[in-house]
Amino acid sequence: MDIIVIGGSGLYDMEELMEKQEITVENEYGTVHVVIGKIDNKEVGFIARHGKKHSVPPSMVNYRANIKAVEGLGARYVIATSAVGSLNEKMKPGDFVLLDQFIDFTKNRIYTFFEDEVRHTDVTEPYCPKLRATILKAGENLNLKIHPEGTYVCTEGPRYETPAEIRAFKMLGADVVGMTQVPEVVLANEIGLCYASIAIITNYAAGISKEKLTHEEVMDVMNRRLPELKKLIIETIRVLD
Repeated sequence: MDIIVIGGSGLYDMEELMEKQEITVENEYGTVHVVIGKIDNKEVGFIARHGKKHSVPPSMVNYRANIKAVEGLGARYVIATSAVGSLNEKMKPGDFVLLDQFIDFTKNRIYTFFEDEVRHTDVTEPYCPKLRATILKAGENLNLKIHPEGTYVCTEGPRYETPAEIRAFKMLGADVVGMTQVPEVVLANEIGLCYASIAIITNYAAGISKEKLTHEEVMDVMNRRLPELKKLIIETIRVLD
């Protein structure tokens, strides 16, 4: 297996995979359903982070099982997607943002594989520079505008954030907000995966937008941008060395 795609909200399948089949990967953390196939003769796997029908909320995702499944399949590269709200007026709904940093405000999640030993993982560059550069190159090939960097603040959910929280996060330097990057990116770093995440801005965050936030709004924007997102993922896979 060469590459795993972890699909966030709105991305529940990769119909573009050739010779597609579904397998089950079991490990000490749980059972993971993976769709495997090929793109340009590269073996690609797909995991729907929230399940096929978006039945698993962010705080209940079995992140350790998912990332351990990636390792078990022998994949080195992970392309993840995340639907996010924007705290940065220059980053508008519908835009793609290539994450380069995160801030963690989750509370009740299991963050590590190393519960029985002392291990301190460096996350100076939590998102893999090589894969990020490849995604940017793929975007250029497709004439897609991508914000080349962005800081993601991860909240516990499942509720949306308050305007006061958003003001605080903005002061800390966050550009976008979501509920799924932590601990996923941390776990990927712990086992040495080359992990990158494409964030899709679906709305302005609370207080920046004058409207109340709804999941329907998130899915509407995601569905409109889904064809371009899939093209970007496929082109990234094609040009990745």
